[in-house]
Amino acid sequence: MTMPTLDLWPIGNCQVSALVDRSGHFVWGCIPRVDGDPVFCSLLDDADHPRDAFGFWAIDLEGGVSTRQSYLRNTAILVTRHEDGDGNAVEIIDFCPRFKRHERMYRPVAFARIVRPVSGSPRITVRLRPAHSYRAGRPVQTRGSNHIRYIAPQQNLRLTTTSPIDWIESEHAFRVEHPLYFFLGPDESFDGDLAETLNGMLTRTGDEWRHWVRGLATPVEWQEAVIRSAITLKLCQHEETGAIVAALTTSIPEHAGSGRNWDYRYCWLRDAYYTVQALNRLGALDALEGYLSYLRNIVDNTKGGKIQPLYGVGGEELLPESIAPALKGYRGMGPVRFGNQAYEQVQHDAYGQIILSNVQAFFDHRLFRMAEISDFQALESIGERAWLAFDKPDAGLWELRTRNHIHTYSAAMCWAGCDRLANAAAALGLEERARFWRGRANIMHNRIEQASWREQTGRLSATFSGDDLDASLLQLLDLRFLLPDDPRYLGTLAAVEKGLRRGSHMLRYNTEDDFGLPATAFNVCTFWLIEALHITGRTEEARILFDEMISRRTQSGLLSEDIDPSTGELWGNYPQTYSLVGLINCAALISKPWRTVR
Repeated sequence: MTMPTLDLWPIGNCQVSALVDRSGHFVWGCIPRVDGDPVFCSLLDDADHPRDAFGFWAIDLEGGVSTRQSYLRNTAILVTRHEDGDGNAVEIIDFCPRFKRHERMYRPVAFARIVRPVSGSPRITVRLRPAHSYRAGRPVQTRGSNHIRYIAPQQNLRLTTTSPIDWIESEHAFRVEHPLYFFLGPDESFDGDLAETLNGMLTRTGDEWRHWVRGLATPVEWQEAVIRSAITLKLCQHEETGAIVAALTTSIPEHAGSGRNWDYRYCWLRDAYYTVQALNRLGALDALEGYLSYLRNIVDNTKGGKIQPLYGVGGEELLPESIAPALKGYRGMGPVRFGNQAYEQVQHDAYGQIILSNVQAFFDHRLFRMAEISDFQALESIGERAWLAFDKPDAGLWELRTRNHIHTYSAAMCWAGCDRLANAAAALGLEERARFWRGRANIMHNRIEQASWREQTGRLSATFSGDDLDASLLQLLDLRFLLPDDPRYLGTLAAVEKGLRRGSHMLRYNTEDDFGLPATAFNVCTFWLIEALHITGRTEEARILFDEMISRRTQSGLLSEDIDPSTGELWGNYPQTYSLVGLINCAALISKPWRTVR
């Protein structure tokens, strides 16, 4: 087994997903949903004895010397081509079925693989070795005439295949003389001819993705990068509930040996807000509508009480953090965590993000369900929480675990929530409520300006009590808290760039936190800098930085959370919605207009 890297290719269907490495192996994938038990987990298993390794699905060409990978255009369907030194070759098509059937989306807990001979007399070995309970055990294996059952405590799986069962069980090499079909899904009899059915699923899944992409309003430049980012953001949505996870993985460290290993397979209201904002700019309203349904249920369940910064994809409130002892971690850099204790934190910006995510529904006539007065009244309870919390300490958007401050970003996000409530009230003709929320927003704005401004350094502080630098201050422009020609914003931009920029990349902050000084740059912060440079008139600099970030993507066209500013190596959970959002937003901002190429 080779050393794990983040050069991974996601496939999925908005119910389950898998990450495929550059050898064509499934190395990460959870069932029955993204935050479930990883049946494929070798990404986080630094096995000492490769022969005994498990938690992966490999289809290897005997004597293979080269591998090429690509997606079918505008889809989440991966094609991996293996060749050996004698001209023998196969291609493997990997996908998770997703298409409309019986007037609803068919997205089973299932993975499909099709192996096709390309040239010569290729021989392959199939090794399907699932795990369960975060690699604490291996499923009990039994067989039938055309299937293998994998019996595990959480969920039983069945591999239905046209390949010889004996050779799959014994992991014996065999010749591929015609297409082979594999369907790993629920422990149920497969209905219909496997080859015909999987070929049909492949066609319909491709059509579904291409139809979705066809509706995107992409910029003229960097279209391929934007489309791949958008498809991957869609893969991060649990379509059944509308929740959007921060990433598909857990415990990829922020840098080597850092211990900053977190589980990102949950719905952070902050990350989801940025995700639907980016997809909205592309016209992907289905993601917004699903997420708004999820948010309405969150708001209903809190009954006007405290909003958590994150929830499970099913709306679960309790996400206790534990360690998986059987997994050694990415490149042996544990611990591997599941659950995230941040659900207990106080993060006031969540109130603003709920309102900002919802406010479009009061104006956008394209939506199937526009917001009504009852929705506004429910959001007023969130606005009330924002009003009460905006100048109170919290853990902040970077989720510090051992200290609280009054964070300027959190306060500004609360202000933005109340400001947008006034807009929503006006749209509904509720003039008294519009004046009420506008008055509160004005009070909040004045308080934040006074508390965060530092005359001696000519900039805003990231906290009310100190004189701190933080890349989140760049977001005051996107929130419309300050205008791009405001000297206070320009002074803040100059200070943040000087203090946090490392070459072509931006740190979140440069002070010690719970784990010491950060060593890697945070990709979305670099995109925030690119936005700020463009909007303040430094567009050529912005384009140079953007091209640099585009060059840092993996072969699949994606980014993780962090990057080493010295080596360019990617770190952190993958694929990271924050980073892909930044890419989409910047491309839309700085691309030349369509009229210039027509």
